[in-house]
Amino acid sequence: MREGRIIKVSGPLVVAEGMEDANLYDVVKVGKDRLIGEIIEMRDDKASVQVYEETAGIGPGEPVVSTGEPLSVELGPGLIENMFDGIQRPLEKFREVAGDFLTKGVEVPPLDRDKSWVFVKTANVGDKVSQGDELGYVDETTIVKHKIMVPVGIEGEIKEIREGQFKVDEEVAVIVTEDGKEHSISLMQKWPVRRPRPIHEKVDPRVPLVTGQRVVDTFFPVTKGGTACVPGPFGSGKTVVQHQLAKWADAQIVIYVGCGERGNEMTDVLNEFPELEDPISGEPLMKRTVLIANTSNMPVAAREASIYTGITIAEYFRDMGYSVAVMADSTSRWAEALREMSGRLEEMPGDEGYPAYLASRAAEFYERAGKVICNGKDKREGALTIIGAVSPPGGDISEPVSQATLRIVKVFWSLNANLAYRRHFPAISWLDSYSLYQPAVDEWMGANVSGRFPKNRAEAMELLQEESSLQEIVRLVGKDTLSEKDQLKLEIAKSIREDYLQQNAFQEVDTYTSLKKQDIMLELVLKFYREAQRGLNEGVYLSELENLDVREKIARAKYVSEEELDKIEEISDEISSVIDELINRGGGSDD
Repeated sequence: MREGRIIKVSGPLVVAEGMEDANLYDVVKVGKDRLIGEIIEMRDDKASVQVYEETAGIGPGEPVVSTGEPLSVELGPGLIENMFDGIQRPLEKFREVAGDFLTKGVEVPPLDRDKSWVFVKTANVGDKVSQGDELGYVDETTIVKHKIMVPVGIEGEIKEIREGQFKVDEEVAVIVTEDGKEHSISLMQKWPVRRPRPIHEKVDPRVPLVTGQRVVDTFFPVTKGGTACVPGPFGSGKTVVQHQLAKWADAQIVIYVGCGERGNEMTDVLNEFPELEDPISGEPLMKRTVLIANTSNMPVAAREASIYTGITIAEYFRDMGYSVAVMADSTSRWAEALREMSGRLEEMPGDEGYPAYLASRAAEFYERAGKVICNGKDKREGALTIIGAVSPPGGDISEPVSQATLRIVKVFWSLNANLAYRRHFPAISWLDSYSLYQPAVDEWMGANVSGRFPKNRAEAMELLQEESSLQEIVRLVGKDTLSEKDQLKLEIAKSIREDYLQQNAFQEVDTYTSLKKQDIMLELVLKFYREAQRGLNEGVYLSELENLDVREKIARAKYVSEEELDKIEEISDEISSVIDELINRGGGSDD
């Protein structure tokens, strides 16, 4: 292909002429250093290229050569436990080649070409196969069985298939199509990042993604295959929420995309995940995690690529039948990169300078989530859940990125600065947040956890909402003007907030709560409420109920380990007996 020449350099945007043979979204090599870029606009023979590396030092007259291919990622064994930048360069390998800092023009293959993998075949010579069918597998880690599938667009008969040790680019099988053409299959395939991978069918997501975070699982659940966003101001705990979900959510594969956030946040992930134990397998969490790091000090244009790189890798594992969770932290930084490139292209700005196509780009990204029936004979089910953090300036969610996101996602976890200042974490506001998956999850919880769980959840939420109304009265005329029953509601709502919803991410037991324990804990708080109401009806004073020793035991139930849940049941029995004792003593009488 003919090479063009640079006529303009504007930060990460380079304009080249003589590119009439190139296509939109082609990957190009820019300048003498052969920097990686992507064509984002064509006008006659002039191509506008966003460069994914630092452009300092390049100038007009230098060559621009199109590769003729779209921006693609390599998919195969070696993804798990790895850390890539926004355009899938493995950072550990990059460091070995170029040192501690990203060096311009250095090319490192995304998947290690020297490492051998043991391929075990599950298909045989003569089998008829089509896209998505499993040919065999590689044990990538002790947790992940990496299925080697027939690439998209290939259908035919297996002519050859071999077992043994192979490198990712070596042939393991040959498939002959109906027209007699032979296709060589290796452990690796490539896929353009902007194109969603094909599926057989989308299905309704109904099973919750269990996160172990009580406020999420009980009040605002997200399903496997659902979409959620976490908007909040600086310091409200977005990143800790994302880290908690990445650590404890019952997804089989986690793709963590650090898009434009601070480097020390990715460092925390890198330091913690190898040491943390996966609650399901007992292995280190890194053995099911892929990290994409495009931090705030890395090239701004690559932020957009990092989001697409992450979602494409996630779709690949979804196609194997896994439940995959993508944590994008944060999509606001991605939108800022879009705004910068749009400004340099001199496009007509929309709201607050963001491009007019911001909402459609956000929708394209979130629409790639879902629970699906994958291609392949076995019709396996896979799920891809997207949880995106949004960082609105000053916490104002009326800004364009938050609003574009809220129109698409079905779960909204609103982080509240006032809760964060009061040291209530996770600082998810129970009055502003919502989940559109709630009816489906209630049905699932009732069938799989406990029949009382949906009813208790609704009762607890009602108490929290009533507390908000009662607090208005208290602020105006004082607590003593309320009836004892309303004062009891305030006490129980406080107990729900402090003893149930508040959770310590750094406390060994409290950091994760199973659904069974959540059910028992919520029942414990509400049982005290019902028994206290009974006491009030029998003439017991509210002050006596407030000072019962059992209330301290309820508050400490969150620190009871999963193996000792019968201790919480004992506290539940004690509640009834102490209320009976107060009633039998004559309640509030002077005897």
